[in-house]
Amino acid sequence: MKLRAIVVEDEKASRDILKNYIGKYCPNVEILGEAANVDEALILIRNNELDMVFLDVEMPYGNAFDLLDKVGDRTFETVFVTAYDHYAIDALNAHASYYLLKPIDIDKLIEAVDYVSEIKQKENTLENTVLKPKQTAVAGKMTIPLQNGFEVLQIEDILYCQADDNYTQIFLQDKKKLVSKTLKYFEDALTESGFARVHKSYLVNVNAITEYRKGKGGSVVLSNGKEIMVSPAKKKDLLSYFG
Repeated sequence: MKLRAIVVEDEKASRDILKNYIGKYCPNVEILGEAANVDEALILIRNNELDMVFLDVEMPYGNAFDLLDKVGDRTFETVFVTAYDHYAIDALNAHASYYLLKPIDIDKLIEAVDYVSEIKQKENTLENTVLKPKQTAVAGKMTIPLQNGFEVLQIEDILYCQADDNYTQIFLQDKKKLVSKTLKYFEDALTESGFARVHKSYLVNVNAITEYRKGKGGSVVLSNGKEIMVSPAKKKDLLSYFG
Protein backbone atom coordinates (compact mmCIF):
# COMPACT_ATOMS: atom_id res chain seq x y z
CA MET A 1 0.00 0.00 0.00
CA LYS A 2 1.05 3.60 -0.57
CA LEU A 3 2.15 5.44 2.59
CA ARG A 4 1.78 9.22 2.76
CA ALA A 5 4.64 10.75 4.72
CA ILE A 6 6.51 13.91 5.63
CA VAL A 7 10.12 14.46 6.73
CA VAL A 8 10.76 16.71 9.75
CA GLU A 9 14.45 17.54 10.14
CA ASP A 10 16.18 20.88 10.78
CA GLU A 11 19.21 20.16 8.58
CA LYS A 12 18.55 20.38 4.84
CA ALA A 13 21.39 17.99 3.98
CA SER A 14 19.92 15.35 6.29
CA ARG A 15 16.45 15.85 4.80
CA ASP A 16 17.83 15.42 1.30
CA ILE A 17 19.72 12.23 2.22
CA LEU A 18 16.65 10.69 3.85
CA LYS A 19 14.36 11.66 0.96
CA ASN A 20 16.85 10.19 -1.50
CA TYR A 21 17.00 6.91 0.42
CA ILE A 22 13.22 6.74 0.67
CA GLY A 23 12.78 7.44 -3.03
CA LYS A 24 15.33 4.80 -3.98
CA TYR A 25 14.60 2.00 -1.51
CA CYS A 26 11.02 2.59 -0.31
CA PRO A 27 8.91 3.11 -3.45
CA ASN A 28 5.64 2.68 -1.54
CA VAL A 29 6.31 5.90 0.43
CA GLU A 30 5.08 9.20 -1.00
CA ILE A 31 6.74 12.26 0.56
CA LEU A 32 4.09 15.00 0.74
CA GLY A 33 6.33 17.65 2.26
CA GLU A 34 9.22 18.52 4.55
CA ALA A 35 9.66 20.74 7.58
CA ALA A 36 12.65 22.24 9.39
CA ASN A 37 11.01 22.97 12.74
CA VAL A 38 7.99 22.27 14.96
CA ASP A 39 5.82 25.06 13.55
CA GLU A 40 6.34 24.03 9.92
CA ALA A 41 5.70 20.40 10.84
CA LEU A 42 2.44 21.26 12.62
CA ILE A 43 1.12 22.97 9.49
CA LEU A 44 1.95 19.96 7.33
CA ILE A 45 0.42 17.51 9.80
CA ARG A 46 -2.81 19.50 10.12
CA ASN A 47 -3.18 19.98 6.37
CA ASN A 48 -2.49 16.42 5.24
CA GLU A 49 -3.80 12.94 5.95
CA LEU A 50 -0.58 11.17 6.86
CA ASP A 51 0.35 7.56 7.43
CA MET A 52 3.81 8.19 8.82
CA VAL A 53 6.16 10.98 9.90
CA PHE A 54 9.96 10.74 9.80
CA LEU A 55 10.87 12.90 12.75
CA ASP A 56 14.19 14.23 14.03
CA VAL A 57 14.26 14.45 17.83
CA GLU A 58 16.24 17.67 18.30
CA MET A 59 15.10 20.79 16.44
CA PRO A 60 15.32 24.55 17.01
CA TYR A 61 12.68 25.97 19.37
CA GLY A 62 11.34 22.58 20.44
CA ASN A 63 11.85 18.87 19.95
CA ALA A 64 9.93 15.86 18.63
CA PHE A 65 8.12 15.29 21.92
CA ASP A 66 6.92 18.91 21.94
CA LEU A 67 5.59 18.46 18.42
CA LEU A 68 3.70 15.26 19.24
CA ASP A 69 2.21 16.86 22.36
CA LYS A 70 0.92 19.75 20.23
CA VAL A 71 -0.53 17.38 17.64
CA GLY A 72 -2.57 15.52 20.26
CA ASP A 73 -4.71 12.78 18.72
CA ARG A 74 -2.93 11.30 15.74
CA THR A 75 -3.50 8.44 13.34
CA PHE A 76 -0.03 8.45 11.76
CA GLU A 77 2.93 6.33 12.86
CA THR A 78 6.16 8.02 13.90
CA VAL A 79 9.67 6.99 12.91
CA PHE A 80 12.31 8.86 14.90
CA VAL A 81 15.53 9.67 13.07
CA THR A 82 18.33 10.98 15.27
CA ALA A 83 22.03 10.83 16.06
CA TYR A 84 21.35 10.38 19.80
CA ASP A 85 20.47 6.91 21.05
CA HIS A 86 19.63 8.03 24.61
CA TYR A 87 16.11 8.89 23.44
CA ALA A 88 15.36 5.30 22.42
CA ILE A 89 13.47 4.13 25.51
CA ASP A 90 11.19 7.18 25.66
CA ALA A 91 10.60 7.02 21.92
CA LEU A 92 9.69 3.38 21.66
CA ASN A 93 7.64 3.26 24.85
CA ALA A 94 5.53 6.32 24.27
CA HIS A 95 5.82 7.89 20.85
CA ALA A 96 7.53 6.04 18.03
CA SER A 97 6.81 2.95 15.98
CA TYR A 98 10.45 2.73 15.01
CA TYR A 99 13.76 4.39 15.86
CA LEU A 100 16.54 5.02 13.33
CA LEU A 101 20.02 6.19 14.23
CA LYS A 102 22.12 8.43 11.98
CA PRO A 103 23.88 7.66 9.77
CA ILE A 104 20.86 5.83 8.46
CA ASP A 105 21.16 2.11 7.81
CA ILE A 106 19.21 1.39 4.63
CA ASP A 107 18.11 -2.06 5.83
CA LYS A 108 16.75 -0.51 9.04
CA LEU A 109 14.94 2.15 7.03
CA ILE A 110 13.27 -0.55 4.93
CA GLU A 111 12.35 -2.44 8.12
CA ALA A 112 10.77 0.70 9.57
CA VAL A 113 8.68 1.30 6.45
CA ASP A 114 7.63 -2.36 6.30
CA TYR A 115 6.62 -2.24 9.97
CA VAL A 116 4.41 0.82 9.47
CA SER A 117 2.99 -0.59 6.25
CA GLU A 118 1.91 -3.76 8.03
CA ILE A 119 0.23 -1.78 10.82
CA LYS A 120 -1.65 0.39 8.33
CA GLN A 121 -2.77 -2.59 6.29
CA LYS A 122 -4.15 -4.30 9.39
CA GLU A 123 -5.89 -1.13 10.57
CA ASN A 124 -7.51 -0.63 7.17
CA THR A 125 -8.61 -4.26 7.03
CA LEU A 126 -10.16 -4.11 10.49
CA GLU A 127 -11.88 -0.76 10.01
CA ASN A 128 -15.68 -1.04 10.12
CA THR A 129 -15.53 -4.71 11.07
CA VAL A 130 -16.55 -6.45 14.27
CA LEU A 131 -13.47 -7.26 16.33
CA LYS A 132 -13.32 -11.02 16.81
CA PRO A 133 -10.05 -12.42 18.09
CA LYS A 134 -8.66 -15.30 16.08
CA GLN A 135 -7.67 -16.92 19.34
CA THR A 136 -10.36 -17.54 21.95
CA ALA A 137 -9.28 -17.38 25.56
CA VAL A 138 -8.71 -20.83 26.98
CA ALA A 139 -11.31 -21.70 29.62
CA GLY A 140 -9.31 -22.31 32.75
CA LYS A 141 -8.13 -21.12 36.11
CA MET A 142 -5.00 -19.68 37.66
CA THR A 143 -3.86 -19.20 41.21
CA ILE A 144 -2.55 -16.04 42.85
CA PRO A 145 -0.66 -16.12 46.14
CA LEU A 146 -2.21 -14.93 49.41
CA GLN A 147 -0.53 -14.40 52.75
CA ASN A 148 -2.02 -17.62 54.09
CA GLY A 149 -2.44 -19.64 50.88
CA PHE A 150 -3.70 -18.87 47.38
CA GLU A 151 -6.82 -17.76 45.55
CA VAL A 152 -8.20 -19.35 42.38
CA LEU A 153 -9.26 -17.00 39.55
CA GLN A 154 -11.21 -17.77 36.40
CA ILE A 155 -8.95 -16.63 33.55
CA GLU A 156 -11.91 -15.44 31.47
CA ASP A 157 -12.88 -13.03 34.30
CA ILE A 158 -9.57 -11.15 34.06
CA LEU A 159 -9.94 -7.98 31.95
CA TYR A 160 -6.39 -6.66 32.22
CA CYS A 161 -3.29 -6.59 34.37
CA GLN A 162 -1.36 -3.43 35.22
CA ALA A 163 2.25 -3.19 36.37
CA ASP A 164 2.81 -1.60 39.79
CA ASP A 165 6.58 -1.70 40.34
CA ASN A 166 7.32 -5.31 41.33
CA TYR A 167 3.63 -5.95 41.90
CA THR A 168 0.75 -6.42 39.47
CA GLN A 169 -2.82 -5.21 39.78
CA ILE A 170 -5.28 -7.70 38.29
CA PHE A 171 -8.56 -6.14 37.20
CA LEU A 172 -11.58 -8.43 37.12
CA GLN A 173 -15.17 -7.69 36.13
CA ASP A 174 -16.11 -6.31 39.56
CA LYS A 175 -12.92 -6.10 41.64
CA LYS A 176 -9.14 -5.91 41.52
CA LYS A 177 -6.32 -7.81 43.18
CA LEU A 178 -2.78 -6.71 44.04
CA VAL A 179 -0.30 -9.55 43.58
CA SER A 180 3.38 -9.71 44.49
CA LYS A 181 4.41 -10.85 41.00
CA THR A 182 5.76 -8.81 38.09
CA LEU A 183 3.72 -8.15 34.95
CA LYS A 184 6.22 -10.27 33.02
CA TYR A 185 5.22 -13.24 35.19
CA PHE A 186 1.57 -12.85 34.13
CA GLU A 187 2.53 -12.22 30.51
CA ASP A 188 4.33 -15.56 30.45
CA ALA A 189 1.44 -17.29 32.22
CA LEU A 190 -1.42 -15.84 30.16
CA THR A 191 -0.14 -15.30 26.61
CA GLU A 192 -1.40 -18.72 25.52
CA SER A 193 -4.81 -17.84 26.98
CA GLY A 194 -5.45 -14.90 24.66
CA PHE A 195 -3.73 -12.09 26.56
CA ALA A 196 -1.58 -9.48 24.79
CA ARG A 197 1.02 -7.06 26.13
CA VAL A 198 -0.09 -3.74 24.65
CA HIS A 199 2.17 -1.45 26.65
CA LYS A 200 5.08 -1.76 29.07
CA SER A 201 2.52 -1.39 31.89
CA TYR A 202 -0.50 -3.30 30.56
CA LEU A 203 -1.46 -6.86 29.66
CA VAL A 204 -5.02 -7.17 28.30
CA ASN A 205 -7.49 -9.96 27.68
CA VAL A 206 -7.96 -9.75 23.91
CA ASN A 207 -11.48 -11.17 24.25
CA ALA A 208 -12.42 -8.21 26.47
CA ILE A 209 -11.54 -5.65 23.77
CA THR A 210 -14.64 -3.99 22.32
CA GLU A 211 -13.05 -1.18 20.32
CA TYR A 212 -9.75 -0.16 18.75
CA ARG A 213 -9.09 3.56 18.28
CA LYS A 214 -6.46 4.95 15.93
CA GLY A 215 -6.46 8.38 17.58
CA LYS A 216 -3.89 9.24 20.27
CA GLY A 217 -1.52 6.91 18.46
CA GLY A 218 -3.65 3.85 19.16
CA SER A 219 -5.74 2.58 22.08
CA VAL A 220 -8.15 -0.20 22.99
CA VAL A 221 -11.42 -0.01 24.90
CA LEU A 222 -12.37 -2.93 27.13
CA SER A 223 -15.80 -4.27 28.04
CA ASN A 224 -15.84 -2.26 31.28
CA GLY A 225 -15.18 1.00 29.38
CA LYS A 226 -11.51 1.23 30.35
CA GLU A 227 -9.37 2.78 27.59
CA ILE A 228 -5.72 1.67 27.45
CA MET A 229 -3.05 3.18 25.24
CA VAL A 230 -1.26 0.83 22.86
CA SER A 231 2.50 1.25 22.63
CA PRO A 232 3.58 1.75 18.99
CA ALA A 233 6.06 -1.08 19.39
CA LYS A 234 3.23 -3.44 20.46
CA LYS A 235 0.61 -2.34 17.93
CA LYS A 236 1.42 -4.82 15.17
CA ASP A 237 1.33 -7.78 17.58
CA LEU A 238 -2.02 -6.69 18.99
CA LEU A 239 -3.61 -6.21 15.56
CA SER A 240 -2.43 -9.66 14.51
CA TYR A 241 -4.92 -11.18 16.97
CA PHE A 242 -7.79 -9.89 14.83
CA GLY A 243 -6.70 -10.57 11.29
